[in-house]
Amino acid sequence: MDVEQASSSSQPASEDEASKLPRLSEQLQLEDLWDTLSDCLKELGDMKDPHAVLVLQPTVEAFFLVHAAERSKKDDKKKERSEENQLSHLDAGALLSPLHLKTNVESNVVVLNPNLPPDTKKFLTFAMQHRVVLNQILRQCGSQQPLADGPFAVLVDHTHVLDFDVKRRYFRSELDKMLGFRGREEPVGVHVRRTFVLEDSYRDLHRRASDEWRRRFYIVFDGEEGQDAGGLLREWYVILSKEIFNPNYALFKLSPGDRVTYTPNPLSYHANLTEHLSYFKFVGRFIAKAILDNKLLECYFTRAFYKHILGVPVRYTDMESEDYAFYQSLVYLLEHDVKELGYDLFFNISIEELGKTENRDLKPNGSHIRATNENKFEYVQLVCQEKMVGSIRTQLNSFLEGFYEIIPKHLISIFNEQELELLISGMPTIDLEDLKANTEYHKYQPNSLQIQWFWRALKSFDQEDLAKFLQFVTGTSKVPLQGFAFLEGMNGFQKFQIHRDDRSTDRLPTAHTCFNQLDLPAYETYDKLRTMLLTAIRECNVGFGFA
Repeated sequence: MDVEQASSSSQPASEDEASKLPRLSEQLQLEDLWDTLSDCLKELGDMKDPHAVLVLQPTVEAFFLVHAAERSKKDDKKKERSEENQLSHLDAGALLSPLHLKTNVESNVVVLNPNLPPDTKKFLTFAMQHRVVLNQILRQCGSQQPLADGPFAVLVDHTHVLDFDVKRRYFRSELDKMLGFRGREEPVGVHVRRTFVLEDSYRDLHRRASDEWRRRFYIVFDGEEGQDAGGLLREWYVILSKEIFNPNYALFKLSPGDRVTYTPNPLSYHANLTEHLSYFKFVGRFIAKAILDNKLLECYFTRAFYKHILGVPVRYTDMESEDYAFYQSLVYLLEHDVKELGYDLFFNISIEELGKTENRDLKPNGSHIRATNENKFEYVQLVCQEKMVGSIRTQLNSFLEGFYEIIPKHLISIFNEQELELLISGMPTIDLEDLKANTEYHKYQPNSLQIQWFWRALKSFDQEDLAKFLQFVTGTSKVPLQGFAFLEGMNGFQKFQIHRDDRSTDRLPTAHTCFNQLDLPAYETYDKLRTMLLTAIRECNVGFGFA
């Protein structure tokens, strides 16, 4: 017993001594080497051969091994704790400061947390500076060694520097670890009638455990012969992904902002489905299961709903695609003195449901708290929280409970909302000639130099960047079946528009998704236009410009 006590008491002392040791980066003093490496990577990044960067791969790996803090078991425990409270992001606790509320797409500088350890700041700065080259290296070596097991494992905790395809490969490898070997398990049979595919699928599956959902499904359509070798499963996914939006079930409703994307219906409890919350849990499981099986769905949701899945708090800028008129009133409130409204504003909101109006306080005793210039930022955040979260909180709780049972929150949250849409619905096929033929210009002409550069830039984009561009200007990657002449806006069909932005050419392009509108500054060169456009569509997923 004395020996055990002695060993346990000595352990903390050894840990304290280890924490006092100088960092490896301090002992080696390789700053000159890293500066030279950075210069070389810049040169290699400009070369056309993507394999050229592999020459310096061992040196880049050495940099990460020296500066990237070792991922400890505490990281995994932290994730486990986060899984226990997976819906905390729906709470209104994370109010944004006035500075954050005013931030728009001009603020593209990634600000590092000043409290980060020096080595972490060093490698994050390096990774962001050489993001393109780093992702090229990860693509080349990823098939040989999983990201989580190699010298770049620390990036698992900083996935914002990873491109979508690199994230997706890591995501798939983690799912495979989680699933193990599914081939030995008995597949789950789902028997459905085509005319009642939602009700029958729900009946067969809603009581099954999450482990059973992770097993292979085989589909039997009643009254039809043939065994499911994969084709019937794909068909079931397509049919059911459309049926969950059937207005007769009232589970989801079209967003009035674009009339294309969907959001949970706050009035779902009035529908024919008496177990509407159980159906939301079922739909959450179904969409996660489709991702698990790598099956694409005809599902396009609002930006705010994707954020809910990812565990990202909503911002007032997300209101633009939900309720444009209300969003404009919020912008006016933020940019003007409250007295200019001409009426008193209190911390409550009127909700109309089925012809009845109900006043809800946004905070305790809110109907007696007047909005002022000092507290209007809190008012904006709370009213958006109520409209985008509070009104559908029970539906969200049920959906996310089902989703996270199949795919853990910490794993799906490596993506941003645009990437999640592509993960669920796939890459769109974009006909640039059709888009060009259905574009309207304001203060530009089709032969304007910047417009010619713009179309040249789009033609140089790969499929992923084209998809992000479509998401940036329309709010979704969905391409109209009849072509871009039938692109939807908040007031009906609305063609893609390019407006000249006469403000500074140091601004990034901005977008107004309700009108499928791009505000494009008159950049001086093609290279600057292409760079600024790519930066906007890749990095600016936190909000839109003001209309």
